Order: sequence, then C-alpha cells, then structure tokens
Amino acid sequence: MDVLLEKIDLSQPAPTEEPMRQYYFIKKAKEYVKKAEEAAGRPLTACITTFGCQMNARDSEKLAGILEQIGYQETEDEEHADFVIFNTCTVRENANMRVYGRLGQLNHAKKQNPHMMIALCGCMMQEPEVVEKLKKSYRFVDLIFGTHNIYKFAELIATRFESERMVIDIWKDTDKIVEDLPTERKYSFKSGVNIMFGCNNFCSYCIVPYVRGRERSRDPKDIIREIEKLVADGVVEVMLLGQNVNSYGKTLEHPISFAQLLTEIEKIEGLERIRFMTSHPKDLSDELIEVMKHSKKICRHLHLPVQSGSSRILQKMNRRYTKESYLELVRKIKEAIPDISLTTDIIVGFPGETEEDFEETMDVVRKVRYDSAFTFIYSKRTGTPAAIMEDQVPEEIVKERFDRLLAEVQKISAEVCAIHSGTVQKVLVESVNAHDPSLVTGRLSNNILVHFPGNEELIGTLVDVRLNECKGFYYIGEAI
Repeated sequence: MDVLLEKIDLSQPAPTEEPMRQYYFIKKAKEYVKKAEEAAGRPLTACITTFGCQMNARDSEKLAGILEQIGYQETEDEEHADFVIFNTCTVRENANMRVYGRLGQLNHAKKQNPHMMIALCGCMMQEPEVVEKLKKSYRFVDLIFGTHNIYKFAELIATRFESERMVIDIWKDTDKIVEDLPTERKYSFKSGVNIMFGCNNFCSYCIVPYVRGRERSRDPKDIIREIEKLVADGVVEVMLLGQNVNSYGKTLEHPISFAQLLTEIEKIEGLERIRFMTSHPKDLSDELIEVMKHSKKICRHLHLPVQSGSSRILQKMNRRYTKESYLELVRKIKEAIPDISLTTDIIVGFPGETEEDFEETMDVVRKVRYDSAFTFIYSKRTGTPAAIMEDQVPEEIVKERFDRLLAEVQKISAEVCAIHSGTVQKVLVESVNAHDPSLVTGRLSNNILVHFPGNEELIGTLVDVRLNECKGFYYIGEAI
C-alpha cells in the first residue's frame, strides 16, 4: 500500500478505475488528516460502532482499514473520538431508535471538539425516510452513505474535508464489487470473508433485500486469493459470509455452486477451519451435504434458520419450504453427518400465528433438538409485506408463547450440549476469559464455548482439551 500511494500524483485528476481511484483518495484524505492533526496538536482518533450482523462487522473492518491508512488511531472512547462512525442495522425498528439516541448524546460532544466528525453508514441509511430525518433534525452529522458504496469511504472523507458540509451518498443498488482495499481485522487468527452480497429471497418480514440489494457473487478466484493472503498472515479459521451462501455463484459469468467453492477453499494449505452463514433451507443441496460429510476442515456446525414450524406460516413468510421438507432436510444432514451441531432462528408471533401454528414450531424444536436457537418476537418492520398483514398477534399472547419456546429450547440445548462430556476435542483459543484471567476461552468445531486453564500465548492456536464439566451451554475443560 505504501508503495502504491508513493506513486500517486495528487496534482493529476483522480483515476476512474477502481481500486486505483480509492488509493488516490486515501492519499488525499491522508494529507487532510495530517493538516487536522497539526491544527489539533495531537494524533486524531476514530471510533467505529457496529450494529447488527456479521456482514456489518466485516464491513466495519474495511472501514477501519481505510481509517488506519489515512492516519486515524483507533479508540473505543466514542465521546472523545475525533471521528465517530456508526455502521447501522435496520432489521428491527428499535435498532433505528438506538442510533438516534446515541446521536443525540454525540451532539454535545461535538460542540466541545471542533475536530470531531460523525459518519453514518450501513443498512439504516438505505431508508429514504431515515436520510430525510437526519437532514432535517441532525444537521451536525458530517457523512451519510449506505451499504453499496462502503468502498468509497476514503473518497467521501476527502469530499467532506473539502466541502465542510454534510455529504450524502446513497445508492439504491449496485452490481459493483471492488477488490483489494485495506482492512483492519479484529482478530489475528480468524476472519470473515464475504463471498456474496445482497439477497433475492424477499421473506415477507425482512427488510434486508431492500437495503442490501440484489444478490451478487464474488469471483471464486478473488475469494481464494483473499483467503490465501489471510492464511499467510496467520489466519487459521475463516467465516464465509452471505445473506444466503447456498445460492452462491448463480450470478457469475461462469456459475459454480457453493459446494464447489468449498471444495476449492479446502485445498488451501494452512487453513484449519471453515465456517459459513447463513444457509437458507430451500437452497441447501445434497451436493453441499456430501462435501460437508467428507470435509476435514468444514466445521461440524450448520446454522439453518427455520423461522416457524407451521407450513401455513412459512408460506405467509415466503420461505418457500414446508415443515415436512425442512424436517426431511434435517434428517438427511444428520444421517450424513451424525456429529453435526444444528442451530436456528425462530420468530414467534408472526401475523396470523395461531396456537396450533405455534405448537407446530414446538414440534420442530423437539424433533430437531437444536444445539441452540436464536428466538425472536416478531417485530413489525415498516416497508415489508408482513407489516400490513391482518391478524397481528396480541403482545401478551406473543410474550407467553415466547417464554414457552425459550424454556423448551434451553432445556433441549443443555441436554444436547452435555453429550460431549468426557471427550477430548480440538479447541481454537480465542481470548483470555473475561471473568477469570487464569482461564482461556475457545470454540469447538461445533461452535460450543470451552473455558480451560491457560494464558494469552494460546490465543489463535488449536488445543486438545478434555471436556470435564458441562455447564448447560459451555464446558469447563483442561488441556491434554
């Protein structure tokens, strides 16, 4: 990167081709930051706050990489940072309210710090009414952009320094994927890797296709090249990311399947573990099950959102599978991979859900016996078909059903987790334990957490651990 930046002549117009155009603006923004540092008499700091999913977390690493290149130092002190970035989520409307609340607090901090800039990006910014509200009531925000043009971050920062006014750059959709921009990983030993962007499913409760755009897959060569570079830099585990990884490859000039991509990634020497999410049940193929069955690197964990156990409700959700087809898929997966850990997402109280529909969901939970489940009370999302459906379920009924579901999920999860007691398993150590510094914390291939005696030197290594005591959702163990 330093060599590339050295060759760039800022007296010339910006290149039109990417990523060279962004390298040009990285160098330009770097000069603006340097001048701001001289005026402040100190280094400038930046704080990124990430709301939402792992796709957003990966986007934030890309933002952090650009901020580092242009001269900002990372800080967690949001109130005193010189550049505050909120990478927003909009899956639920209360997520929007959290952002507005945090912005209100920052307004006072900005008045105290003449160097402070505030940027908002991510899914929430793709909603026109949000941008209008920000323009009207939050004029102190400096930079607003969405999910499709994150790669332009340096260019937008340079524009803000030059204009000294609010900069707004929102794209409705894109087919553009820009490779080879800097990133700053949160972990040295593991990393998320985007294999595709957007979603074509249009589940009736979900805002994601409207804010993330249509599906577009990255070229497999670019994915392989990125992972090879990560492994050379010490990464042993990758998480392949997409709204629906099972439909990977359909938009490519030369289509390949997700299973074929996994087969190629498995060949990368030095890579120990492969994870992926999220899998839509309607697209999970027999080919993928077969690849997972024979793989030495794909983790024995599959997140397979069911959302509801009622075929009637699934149809209203536009999920495009039935209870019966879902259970048949689970049967095939467990038959091929007996030690697989299955996790899921479940929505309670979808419009029109009856007690019978809810009992169908409970039936699926009992039959599948998930290792864990993310359970959600249905949240009406403005702009989705479900928001205007009749028969919205009363809040007190939804709460009572949710509590019953949660109790059942937790009981089964504890029973499923306990079957590994006494076995020796490989644990990828992720951190020193937050509550007891004499312990380290890591994950099994099936994603269960394990705590055992150790020190920070073990972080990023795979350790054989005997699982001595199951604590319901995690284990206490000892290194062998």
